[in-house]
Amino acid sequence: MPKRVLIVDDESHIRLLIEMLLEDFEDDGVELLMAANGQEGLDMVRDYRPDLVFLDVMMPVINGFDVCRTVKKEWGMHDVTIVLLTAKGQRQDFQHGDEVGADRYMTKPFNPDELLILVAEVLDL
Repeated sequence: MPKRVLIVDDESHIRLLIEMLLEDFEDDGVELLMAANGQEGLDMVRDYRPDLVFLDVMMPVINGFDVCRTVKKEWGMHDVTIVLLTAKGQRQDFQHGDEVGADRYMTKPFNPDELLILVAEVLDL
């Protein structure tokens, strides 16, 4: 089964940027999936069970905290690594991320090298 990375962000340029950063991983058999809002993201997690999810916090329909809570707490998918992406880097946001089960937290703008290292580490590449 291929390793899968799901990018969930309502801003198309952020999805495209992350996709471009990660496209070399496709040579290692990694499948990149995209979703434009929290509901699409939840549907993709349910249908494809990705190994890693980059999840924006502030989104329409369902926010990233609620998506994370559903995946980790309600569905019990602890093998799905969720990285919350947000422009808000305050301590209470990190605490909220911990409460809903997020594995990591990255603030925007993120360091591309850190993102690549994180992907390689999580997918064991």
